[in-house]
Amino acid sequence: MSLSRSVQGSVVLVTGAGSGMGAATARVFAAQGAHVAVTDRDAAAAATVAESIVAQGGSALAWPLDVADPVEILAVVGDLAARFGGLDIVVNNAGISGFSAIDDDGYEAVWDRCVTVLLTAHQRVIRAALPHLRKSAAPRIVNIASTEALGATARDSAYAAAKAGVTGLTRALAVELGREGITVNCICPGPILTGMTDAIPDEARQTYARRRTALGRYGAPEEVAHMTLSLCLPAASYITGAVIPVDGGLMARNA
Repeated sequence: MSLSRSVQGSVVLVTGAGSGMGAATARVFAAQGAHVAVTDRDAAAAATVAESIVAQGGSALAWPLDVADPVEILAVVGDLAARFGGLDIVVNNAGISGFSAIDDDGYEAVWDRCVTVLLTAHQRVIRAALPHLRKSAAPRIVNIASTEALGATARDSAYAAAKAGVTGLTRALAVELGREGITVNCICPGPILTGMTDAIPDEARQTYARRRTALGRYGAPEEVAHMTLSLCLPAASYITGAVIPVDGGLMARNA
């Protein structure tokens, strides 16, 4: 049994890696010597992140990937495994926001989009990756959900339901794949400074953070990325089925 705290030489797939937490995750893994497959629906953004990693001496290649497209998922996973010679770690990070009141005319479309991108895509990426993960010495899957899976917000039911589904998927696959040594864990980020929160006025963000989080601030994408890295270390071989908030104490606070 390897209790190494190094991911050097591991091959890592990060979805939604063109910005925010995904880009931070790609950079953190590359800085630790991993080979990173940077994927994003925005091909130019993915390429920019991969190029910045290479410019810093890291190993990365970019692929355009819309996780709502099952054909693209199969093609990209197969191609990156061939290019890098395998696949050890999957980080299901790609996401969207989705706000709609339950009785809005457009609710069904928001629901379908949230479930497809935030939940169905996770299992499709995992299914495509499994043949390669089964050949890895330290196979890891990390699904990115949200604290909205643990305590929801009004007009957010489609998003919250999909994210809660990710926690259920994580636990079920941890049980199903555990005997093969494949760990499956879930991170639930709280208020993080990403593109999804950029539209919130700074004063409103500060007020929310002071009132709701124990630390009194929004988190940085890198703070989520480092938790992801920790769960993917060979030494993290006995952690599976965990649902871990990275939320500055949001879920710990009553008022």
